[in-house]
Amino acid sequence: MNETAQNQTRCGVVAVVGAPNAGKSTLVNALVGQKVAITSPKAQTTRTRVMGVAIEGDAQLILVDTPGIFEPKRRLDRAMVQAAWGGAQGADLIALVIDGKAGLGTKLERAVEGLKERKEPKLLIINKVDIATKEKLLVHAEKLNASVGFEEIFFVSAATGDGLPQFKAALAKMMPEGPWHFPEDQVSDATDRMLAAEITREQLYHQLHAELPYAAAVETEKYSERPDGSLEIHQQILIGRPTQRAIVLGKGGQRLKQIGSQARAELAALIGKPVHLYLHVKVKEDWENDRSVYRDIGLDWVE
Repeated sequence: MNETAQNQTRCGVVAVVGAPNAGKSTLVNALVGQKVAITSPKAQTTRTRVMGVAIEGDAQLILVDTPGIFEPKRRLDRAMVQAAWGGAQGADLIALVIDGKAGLGTKLERAVEGLKERKEPKLLIINKVDIATKEKLLVHAEKLNASVGFEEIFFVSAATGDGLPQFKAALAKMMPEGPWHFPEDQVSDATDRMLAAEITREQLYHQLHAELPYAAAVETEKYSERPDGSLEIHQQILIGRPTQRAIVLGKGGQRLKQIGSQARAELAALIGKPVHLYLHVKVKEDWENDRSVYRDIGLDWVE
């Protein structure tokens, strides 16, 4: 990029916050144009701050997808909520995403209260408009705007793309002038090693649904390139109780095989190389109180 072009570019950080299951990760993926954050119907899927990089005209949007903000009950919850507000530090804009169908409720209160304290410009993004009634959407917008005071309100569907081009164009205009922070072809700050663990965790949620409690973690123990250019990845799935081990393994180990097969195929497509993925299930009853696990999954330890 030459110097003249650089002077005309824009670049800024947009923190994407909200209650669990508002569709924040789906929205970030849609704006970036490819997957950078895992998604699941299970609440609180996003645990750490995930950064996606999107381009719109001369603007580079650095989108920080944060964990859902909720009432924390355990150490893991507290670490996630801290990561959510930490992701909003230094942002040029904060975008509050709400589930247009679920509406306002106690889950949203914590995020709204926290936003009132923030000095950054704030946008309200009402998501899932494809499955919500229009009258309710307007009521939600009026109530929240009266409480927080937003610069602008957008009605979108991250799943169908409804309203996204207008929203992305508006974000680009709001970014401050300055050079881009990332190369044009970079879509995330996540390493391939981190992405590998997240893709496997996503498959756990997709394939086991309600059978697997929210408390499961995936650690990438080995990530290396073979002489033929393919990747060899060894991961450990941490679960809290012996009974959960049988759920993850499935009859004759078939469920684990299926999880591995789907995760391997998706990783190979995302990374652009053949992948050899080896999964092991380990019962670690108190993993939520193990500092090393927090470090590995990218969370700060919170007392």
